[in-house]
Amino acid sequence: MPLGTLRPSPLVDQATRRLRDQITEGHWPVGSKLPGETTLAKSLGVGRSTVREAVRALAGAGLVQARHGSGVFVIATEPTEDWPARLRRAAVADVYEVRMLIEVQAARLAALRHTEADRTALDTALDARRAAAEGDDAAFVDADIALHAAVVAAAHNPVLTDLFAEFVPALRQGLIDLVDLLALRARTPNHGDDSHAALVRAVKDGDAEAAGRVLQAELEQILAWIRDPGAAR
Repeated sequence: MPLGTLRPSPLVDQATRRLRDQITEGHWPVGSKLPGETTLAKSLGVGRSTVREAVRALAGAGLVQARHGSGVFVIATEPTEDWPARLRRAAVADVYEVRMLIEVQAARLAALRHTEADRTALDTALDARRAAAEGDDAAFVDADIALHAAVVAAAHNPVLTDLFAEFVPALRQGLIDLVDLLALRARTPNHGDDSHAALVRAVKDGDAEAAGRVLQAELEQILAWIRDPGAAR
């Protein structure tokens, strides 16, 4: 079946989609060998390097596997769900449990590793959270998440930073909905200011245990509300 020459744009993305479609639609069943790079490149109207990157993406999705000296073979017709997609499907409570494991340790590390620049960033983020209290729930949640991100960044562990960033999209809407559902800001627009100020203070003081303890208590409280909204009333 002809693949069709691709139009200019992100060619690797287009090539990946075209090859993935061939696999998921059954044109290349499980166990079959993909045509060689040169053949695929000619069919798609792209260079071999583009095909190579597309095949690498397919391998990452769990659709194909390269076998040394033999070629590339189809091993599945449905892609493995990626991490962001799993997070989008996950229950907010489940995401929060994992967030606690990551972020509490990050706060402890931040207390031990933060720099002068981090101290400034934390103060700025705390001020921004307070200023956002004048805005709507979405703006307030965004400022809250930014403060937590500043704490994680102060741990100076790029893996922790990347993990937290992956959680943000799954957390954001859930938190906005929770704030609205529980009317948490009805009486106190800057809800949680004391605990966040205490967190920043503990990190800046270099008190790892206090930083972890303050954040653990805050996140446990929110998790309890997620599981039982009535408990907040």
